[in-house]
Amino acid sequence: MLPWIIAIILVAAIVGVAAFFIGVSYRKKIAEEKIGSAEQEATRLVNDAMKTAQQKRKEALIEAKDQALQMKTEADKEIKERRNELSRQERRLDQKEEAIDKKTTAIEDKEEEIRKRGELAEARLAEIEQMKAREIDKLETIAALSQEDAKALLLSQLDEQLTHEKAMHIASYETDLKDRAEEMARELLTMTIARCAADHSSEATVSVVALPSDDMKGRIIGREGRNIRALETATGVDLIIDDTPEAITLSSFDPVRREVARLTLEKLIADGRIHPARIEETVDKCRRDLELTMKREGERAVMDVGIHGLHPDIVKLLGRLKFRTSYGQNVLNHSLEVAYLSGLMAGELGLNVTQARRAGMLHDIGKALDHEIEGSHVQIGVDIAKKYKENPAIVHAIEAHHGDVEPRTALAFIVMAADAISAARPGARRENVENYIKRLESLEEIANNFEGVERSYAIQAGREIRIMVKPEAVTDDQLVIVAHDISKKIEEELDYPGQIKVNVIRESRAIEYAK
Repeated sequence: MLPWIIAIILVAAIVGVAAFFIGVSYRKKIAEEKIGSAEQEATRLVNDAMKTAQQKRKEALIEAKDQALQMKTEADKEIKERRNELSRQERRLDQKEEAIDKKTTAIEDKEEEIRKRGELAEARLAEIEQMKAREIDKLETIAALSQEDAKALLLSQLDEQLTHEKAMHIASYETDLKDRAEEMARELLTMTIARCAADHSSEATVSVVALPSDDMKGRIIGREGRNIRALETATGVDLIIDDTPEAITLSSFDPVRREVARLTLEKLIADGRIHPARIEETVDKCRRDLELTMKREGERAVMDVGIHGLHPDIVKLLGRLKFRTSYGQNVLNHSLEVAYLSGLMAGELGLNVTQARRAGMLHDIGKALDHEIEGSHVQIGVDIAKKYKENPAIVHAIEAHHGDVEPRTALAFIVMAADAISAARPGARRENVENYIKRLESLEEIANNFEGVERSYAIQAGREIRIMVKPEAVTDDQLVIVAHDISKKIEEELDYPGQIKVNVIRESRAIEYAK
């Protein structure tokens, strides 16, 4: 058994070795085939890549050639356009050169023509000068004087004669005119002033109201002073109740307010019923009565002067002048005096007396409204006269009576002279009173310009200003602020000695009627 096993093993070994070598050969062959396939594939890929690269290169070359061809075409087109533009410019330049050559030729021709004309003119002028010289020689021979000597002699004689005659005439005329004018003016003004004798009284700022007894003072003061406060508040007048027996002093710079307060007190004393409601009612009634009084005063003044046809509104304004002062002089009395003086001077000069009186009466009409309207009383008066269709000559006289414009008519000079005469009379004016009144008016104007202020009154000779505000516009908390602002405004705009008390009052009322 053993040899067969060995033989089988050997055979199996040989078969195994043969199979191994056969397997190795087969694997080698397969590997060689794979390597060949890979080499072929690589070769193919390289060839494909080369073909693709060549194709891309061709396409790039074709595209570059196309772009180069397009750029060349555009460049050729641009060069062609520039050549055409240069050709057009050259043609225009050629045309301009031709036109310039033509103009130059025309100018040269004209210069030549002008030169020839100039030569001809010079020749003619020379000929004229020769003829003039020959004529002068002939005249000098005849007169036995040279041209310069004859001219000088003639001018000298003429100048002496004219100078002497002119001096004599001017001196004689000036002397005669001056003597006659001064004499006539002196006589005219003296006679006018003598014929117009008017009374002058300075306007006071206080009024005294007589009382039936000293007991009436207590009733006027009222419980805790309510009556006197109501009266001062309603009228804007300061009531001075002192030890003066049976008298109360009313102090105010405004004559209208003072007159209203005086009338009110007299009516209350006569009636006997004195309480705040009655005081306000009486004040309103006295104001209306005073309006009627001013109207009657205006009508009386117009009748006294003898002028007619004035508009009713102007007559009312004239009546208001009774309660207006200027430098302490009553403006209505001043206007009446100026009217009389103007009429007298116009009569002496042979002018229209009625027109002169009318102009004199109206020359200060603007002072009736100068507290209510902005501007000077002259401009306000001119506007009033124009509004009511006054004669232009009268308007001009009003406008020129203070020299604001140059007087152009005899009427304007007459009114100017009459106004100066009336103002210059001794005792006619008192400037310190006027300045005092203006200060008080400025004080009230400052307060009235603040929002919420209903009315204000300067009292205590300008040491205090009493201001009533609207309760719906100013609250109790705002009273202090309003008083502070007004005091600062007064400090900034006014000059005054001492100090001024700013008293702001806010009052709320509830009124009901029992039926």
